[in-house]
Amino acid sequence: MNPFRIHVPATSANLGPGFDSIGIALSKYVTLDCQQAEDWQFIVPEQDQAYIPSGKDNLIYKSAIYTAQSQGHESLPACEVHLTSDVPIARGLGSSSTAVVGGIELADHLLGLGLSSFEKLKVACDIEGHPDNVAPAIFGGIMISTFDGENLDYVPFTEGLEKLTWLAIVPDYHVETEKARQLLPRDLSYKDAVHASGTANVLVAALAQQNWPLAGKMMTRDQWHQPYRKQLIPGFENVQRIVEEAGSLGMYLSGAGPTMVALFETFHQETFDFLFDKLSDYAIFPLQADLKGVYTESVMINNES
Repeated sequence: MNPFRIHVPATSANLGPGFDSIGIALSKYVTLDCQQAEDWQFIVPEQDQAYIPSGKDNLIYKSAIYTAQSQGHESLPACEVHLTSDVPIARGLGSSSTAVVGGIELADHLLGLGLSSFEKLKVACDIEGHPDNVAPAIFGGIMISTFDGENLDYVPFTEGLEKLTWLAIVPDYHVETEKARQLLPRDLSYKDAVHASGTANVLVAALAQQNWPLAGKMMTRDQWHQPYRKQLIPGFENVQRIVEEAGSLGMYLSGAGPTMVALFETFHQETFDFLFDKLSDYAIFPLQADLKGVYTESVMINNES
């Protein structure tokens, strides 16, 4: 087995009203450096060791073996995987989805499965249950997807995304997805559901037409999850006010949070300096859309001491 490297982009889900169905790949990455070994081992950065297992209970391995078995293989060749990441864990930037997609890519490469992007996404949806994060991690760009447990359909968007800046505003605490889901109502009235659906429809149309101001406006008008989840994010309204003052087209809660993402059509150093000063309690990252998605490359291992 020749050493190889897998790159998986971070993702941001929902974009406001596109709950569980819209996501974007962003320019933060998880990298897996893989080489043959006697036993499976994941070498994890020290700051992440409390959250990421080093053995077969690692989500990357679980996703890899699931993929292998779904294709008729019972096992995988053992690997040592060195994991590096600038994707914050449990902050709403798709850290678990990078593990799932990385595991699928790992199995595909190790076994020479030759899976298409569609086939990878189908496996990822079987693991995750919904496509919002895994779809853009595989395809890149913005993905509009739906999966009902059997039928999988999607539309990719990439046109014009290179012009935009997606500012990730990351608080210094975690939000568990399950806790965030427990805040959601069990039911919505028919009238409220129609209104929420209409907002999502306009968001998708605005993205398709590259009408970024309208897309930003729709991101702020979600009725599916943000009104309920923002109570877990102290200062949400204040952050929203500050990014609007800086020229943001709109801001939304990324996935289950706590990261917030603000959309900018123009973003200059002066904008960053203003926000760095005003949002000093947060880490802020001006990001671009990743248009490539997951990929694997061969690498050379330096054995010099």
